[in-house]
Amino acid sequence: MAGIKFNKISKIYDRDVTAVNKAEFEIKDKEFVVLVGPSGCGKSTLLRMIAGLEEISSGELFIDDKLVNDLPPKDRDISIVFQNYALYPHMTAYENLAFGMKIRKIKKKEIHTKVIETAKILEIEDLLNRKPRAMSGGQRQRIAIGRAIVRNPKVFLFDEPLSNLDAKLRVQMRIEIAKLHKKLQTTIVYVTHDQIEAMTLGDRIVVLNKGEIQQFDTPENIYNKPNNLFVARFIGAPPMNTIDGKFTKNNTEIEFLDNSKTITVNLPLNDKFNKFIDKEVVFGIRPEDIYIKQNENIKNYITVCCKIEFTEKTGPEIYVYFQIANNQFIARLEVSANIIKGKKIDLYFDTDKIFFFNKESEKIIN
Repeated sequence: MAGIKFNKISKIYDRDVTAVNKAEFEIKDKEFVVLVGPSGCGKSTLLRMIAGLEEISSGELFIDDKLVNDLPPKDRDISIVFQNYALYPHMTAYENLAFGMKIRKIKKKEIHTKVIETAKILEIEDLLNRKPRAMSGGQRQRIAIGRAIVRNPKVFLFDEPLSNLDAKLRVQMRIEIAKLHKKLQTTIVYVTHDQIEAMTLGDRIVVLNKGEIQQFDTPENIYNKPNNLFVARFIGAPPMNTIDGKFTKNNTEIEFLDNSKTITVNLPLNDKFNKFIDKEVVFGIRPEDIYIKQNENIKNYITVCCKIEFTEKTGPEIYVYFQIANNQFIARLEVSANIIKGKKIDLYFDTDKIFFFNKESEKIIN
């Protein structure tokens, strides 16, 4: 197996369109790394450059400590699973799994052994005589993954492999891919726009926006310690609530006040906050850190009076929508909460879970 190293990798298309700008990070051997971000952020371009399907404009790409910029795809020892499965419709599952090995003139007996071993790993032995049209989407995706496994490559690449599946099947296939990684102990690079997939599958996550890496870290740190406002807003469902305001200083503490003068937070004097006195900052809090009643396990609160505009029940939880000035806020509460649309209520914000960002640079302050 192999690690992958990006040394200031860029991809620039015609008319000076930069898809990826000086990407610099390293994927460890046997690590599961997810590339996530909105459409057009450069994640699939990065994946295709690893595969050799996209030419690198500048920088160096290493696989297993070997420079591969000019190495053709067939010589990189990688396998890729695409969104649309890319199966041969006229071939059975067995023939689809065997085809790549047949082209490489591997002996029939070895091909058969590898196909059967792979079928057992993916639990698709009963599908081997079927053609793709006689399979469900999930079954076709298993065959596509199996075709990658039989090659026993150094690196597996997944390009949004679950986006064509329904919600229930996506959950099942996520579990199967996680199990597969544990069984095979191989390096996996996985592209998705779905943050749930990213958070549940990745050992580490690369968050991209407009061709720039915003953060490369564990799922826990991406969620609890976002580098900037983009990461904070992109990761989390529902997304983080934010509102603009300012820090002011008195003798003993620093005070945050939002521009509508609705939210007031008293903060200790420290060097981080002192730098932003009388400057525009952004307040942020996640929906699950807002409560309808005080919790004895939480020490510090601020109270915000608001009018409930809309509610959504999702089963065990209820999403409560309200506005502060012209900013939409969401609280994620237990479904048992007594919430009435149009009613004014007090909500409690856990002040130990509040984030502050530099308005100008959008970087995290605390």
